[in-house]
Amino acid sequence: MSFSMVSDEAVSPLAVLGALPDPIFVVCKDGFIPYANPAGEEFFSSSVNILKKTPIDKLVPFGSPLLSLIEQVRHSGDRVSEYAVDLGTPKIGIKNVNIQVSSLHDSDQVVVQIEERTMASKMDRQLTHRGAARSVTGMATMLAHEVKNPLSGIRGSAQLLEMNASDADRALTRLICDETDRICALVDRMEAFSDDRPIEREAVNIHEVLNHVRLVAENGFAKRVTFTEEYDPSLPFVYGNRDQLVQVLLNLVKNATESVPSDGGEIILTTAYRPGVRLAVPGNANRIQLPLEVGIRDNGPGISDELLPHIFDPFVTTKTGGSGLGLALVAKIVGDHGGIIEYDNTTEGACFHIRLPIYHIPQKKE
Repeated sequence: MSFSMVSDEAVSPLAVLGALPDPIFVVCKDGFIPYANPAGEEFFSSSVNILKKTPIDKLVPFGSPLLSLIEQVRHSGDRVSEYAVDLGTPKIGIKNVNIQVSSLHDSDQVVVQIEERTMASKMDRQLTHRGAARSVTGMATMLAHEVKNPLSGIRGSAQLLEMNASDADRALTRLICDETDRICALVDRMEAFSDDRPIEREAVNIHEVLNHVRLVAENGFAKRVTFTEEYDPSLPFVYGNRDQLVQVLLNLVKNATESVPSDGGEIILTTAYRPGVRLAVPGNANRIQLPLEVGIRDNGPGISDELLPHIFDPFVTTKTGGSGLGLALVAKIVGDHGGIIEYDNTTEGACFHIRLPIYHIPQKKE
C-alpha cells in the first residue's frame, strides 16, 4: 500500500477564506470591518475598501440580531451560533441565514460567518412536501373502498327514484347524482397519490414538452395570455416520463393563467442549466444531480405569505370550489422523478422552479 506525500508548499489562509462560498468577515472593537472574503463583499454588495470605512451598525438595521450576537461574544469571549435569522440590509434585502460569531484569540476582534439557508430550506421544505403528499396516500386508499362503493349505491337508488318522481322531486334526485359524481371525481384524483409503482422514464426533450403545454393552453384556457419563452437550447434530455411532465407543467400553467390579470396577463416559461444541486433520494445510495431547471413565472399577485408554507399541502387552495390537490399532486410527481419543486417569492408574481435529473445513456455491458 502506498501513500501520497503531503506537499510542503505553503497554503495561504486568506486564499482558503477567499475560496469559501460563505460570507466571512472580521469586526473590530470600533465596529469597522478590516477584512471580508469575496463572499462577504458580495453579501453586503460592497467592496472591502468600503467595508473598512463603514461600521457594522451602518450596514445592518438598528436592532439587528447580528449586532447583539457580536456584543455577546465580545463580553463572553465564547462562540455563539444563531440559526434561521432574518438578516436584512437596504442593499441585500431580507435573507434567512445561520450566523456564527467567534472571538479572535487575544484580540478585541470577532469573526462572523454567515450561511445562507436558501437551498437548505428548499431541501427541507421539499421533504415536507413529499411527506404531505404521502399522507394522502392512506386516505385515498381508504376512501376508494369505504366511500366510492356506497356512493355507487346512492347514485343508483337516486336514478331509480328519478324514473317515477315528479318534476320537483326529479330536480332533487338530479342533485343527488351530481353531488355523488363530484365526490367520486375527487376520490379519483386522490387515488393518484396511492399509486406507488415506479414510473416509466426515458430521455425527454423538455422543450418539446413545454411547447406542447403552451399549444394546449393557447388553444384552450389561456387564449388571452401572452407567453414568453426564455430557453437554454443546449439543455440535455431530462430523465422523466413525458406524460407526467406534461401533467405537471399544464397544472402550473393553468394556475398561472387563473391568477394573471384578464388584460395584459403574461406567463414566462424558462429553462436553464444550473449545476451544483444534489438531492438524497430514499432508496438510492447516491445523491442525484438536479441541474435542469424549468421555470413558470406570471405577472399575477403572487401567493400570500400566510399561505406560502402550505401551498404544496393537500386541500390547501385559494380557488372557490377548488379541491387543493393540484399542487400536492405536482409535488408528488416531481418527487417521483427524483426532482424538487419550489416557489420563489423573491420575484413579482408567482414563480415556480422545477429541478430535474439529466438522462444518462446506459453503459453497455461487456
